[in-house]
Formats: sequence, C-alpha cells, structure tokens
Amino acid sequence: MNTIQRYTFLLLSLALLASCQTDYAALPTYNGKKQLQAVIEVPAGNSTKLHYNRQTKAFEAEQQAGQDRVIPFLPYPANFGFIPSTETNAQKKPLEVIVLTGSVATGTVLEVIPVGVLQLETAGELDHKIVAVPARPSERTINASDYNSFTADYPAAKAILQQWFVHHNPTAKSKFVGWRNEQFAEQEIQRWMKL
Repeated sequence: MNTIQRYTFLLLSLALLASCQTDYAALPTYNGKKQLQAVIEVPAGNSTKLHYNRQTKAFEAEQQAGQDRVIPFLPYPANFGFIPSTETNAQKKPLEVIVLTGSVATGTVLEVIPVGVLQLETAGELDHKIVAVPARPSERTINASDYNSFTADYPAAKAILQQWFVHHNPTAKSKFVGWRNEQFAEQEIQRWMKL
C-alpha cells in the first residue's frame, strides 16, 4: 500500500468507528445474565447536569440560557442515570436510577440490584427514581441488597437522597411522597420496559 492508500484506509476506518457508537438508550434492560442494567449519566460528586442525547448518541451537558446547567446546590450524592430500554411518558423519558457506589464515569453501564424507589411529585406528576446498588459485591460501598437492609442499616443515606432530590432544583418544586421497596421497583421497571 502506498501512502495515499494507507491514508484513505485510515480515514475510512475512523469514519466506520465513529458511526459505530453505542446506543445506550437501546441497550437491553436486563443483560444476558438477567441482571438489571443502569447507564450512568452523572457521576457522584458532579455538579453539571448531563444527559444522554438519543439523536446524537452522546452524553451532553443540559443547557440553560446557553450555558451548561450546573446544579445550584450540593453535587450529586450518588451516580445518576437511567435504565435502558424504558420509557415513562410521552417525551420518552427513561426510568431514572440512582446507583449507590463510588463515583463512576459517564457512560458506564453497571449491573445493579434495586433496593427501593424514591417517590417524588414534580410539576404535579409522580416521579419515581429507582435506588440501586451494584450487583457485584466488590463494587458496593454499602452492604444492602434489599429495601429492609437499606432502611435498617442506612437510614441516613435515605435521608440524604430524599433531601437532595427535593431541594437540588428549586424551580421544580419537588415534594417527597414516600419510599417503596424492591418489589415495587421491579414492577416499575416491568411497567416501563419497551417491548
């Protein structure tokens, strides 16, 4: 191959790689091992609100008045993202998930176990957020695998999540509704899964 052919081959290879982006929204809700999957948009400790754009297949900062939206409160207390292949409303918003573990990078796909549901009311609508821990014990920072152990052993973690999600966006005027267990979480996941 001469230099021009190598250069052309390299450009075609790069174009092909760029067109093979992962569609995180279309990943299966449960992987081949029947483990629930969570896609992380905002790592724990981050203040910039990121979201997955289904059209561009990229993670982008939400925009507010032409600027990246920064949460005017404490940073995210846990990893925040969504359950793939779920849609909860007419805007096709995926079911949101809070993953309790050390900070992981945007775009990380984790196998998780639901331990509860944080119920809020936002703009007059119920807003459910699945609370989960990594399925692999080595990735956990808390030792809870169901709602009872989460409630008994980590009441302060529940209080932090509740207060943070009620107060992090003052314009949303969110209200705390309640907590539900892992069976309710599974029902919500099944309810909003795309078939």
